[in-house]
Amino acid sequence: MDNWWKKRVFVGVIVLGLCLGLGLGPDRRIPDFTRTFLTRCKKFSGNNCHELWDAFQQAYVNKDPCKVPMEAYDPLIAAAPLKSQCNKMLFWSNTKDAPHYFTKKKENCFINLEDTLLGFVLDDLIWCGKKGSSDTFTTGCPNNNNCVNNPVHSFWKRASAAFAEAACGAVPVMVSGSITTPFHPASIFASVEVKRFKAPIVTNLTVVLVTEKHNVARCTDPSLKDLRKELDKGIQYNCKEVPRSEIEACSSNPNITCGTCW
Repeated sequence: MDNWWKKRVFVGVIVLGLCLGLGLGPDRRIPDFTRTFLTRCKKFSGNNCHELWDAFQQAYVNKDPCKVPMEAYDPLIAAAPLKSQCNKMLFWSNTKDAPHYFTKKKENCFINLEDTLLGFVLDDLIWCGKKGSSDTFTTGCPNNNNCVNNPVHSFWKRASAAFAEAACGAVPVMVSGSITTPFHPASIFASVEVKRFKAPIVTNLTVVLVTEKHNVARCTDPSLKDLRKELDKGIQYNCKEVPRSEIEACSSNPNITCGTCW
C-alpha cells in the first residue's frame, strides 16, 4: 500500500511540474489570445465565434508570417459580412483617437471599422503563425518594417477593403493635419479604401482635417489635391479644417445632431 501511494504521489508531482512548466513557457500567451478573441466576439455578438476563430486561424497558421496576403482573410470576411450603413461610415487615417472618441460618444451617428465585429475583436492585437506549427504566436511577429504581407497588416487591409466596399452615401474621413502628408500613398486609406469608393453608390467625400496647436497641413495640401484626383468620377469632394478640441466638444454635446460637428 505504501509503495502504491508513493507511486501516485510521484506521478502527481511530475504531472504538476509539467503543467507549471508549460504554463510558464514561451507559448503561455497563446491560450490568452484565443480567449481574448472569443471573449470579445461573444461580447459583440455572441454568434458563431468558434467558427470565426477557425476561419481566422486558417489565414495564417502554419504559414510563413511574411507570406500572408490580404486575400488569405477572404473566408473570415465572408463569415462576418459587413452591412452597408449609408451616411454612417466614418473613415480615418493617422487619427485613430479622434474618430474612436467621436463614434463612442455618438454611437448612433457613425461607425468606424473598429466598431464592426472583426474590427472590435482584433483591435490593437498582434498575432502570427510559423511554418510547421499549428500555434498562434503573439511575440516575434514581423511588422511592416520586416515585410508588408504580415498577418496583422494583411488583415487590416482586407477588413478595410470590405468596409470601404460597404460604404454608401456621404462618406467622411478624418485625416491628420499634424503630418506633412495627410493623404499618404502608403496608408491603407489611400492604397485600399479610396480605390473602392464608387459613384453613384458613394455620393460625396468630406475630408475632416483634424488640426492641432502645431498644425502643419491645410486643405490646400498637395496630397489632398491628389486625393481629389483619385476619387471616382461623380463623387463630390469637400475639405474642412476642424480643431480636435472642437470635435471632442461636439462629440460630448447631446444637443448637437449627427453630422454637424464639421
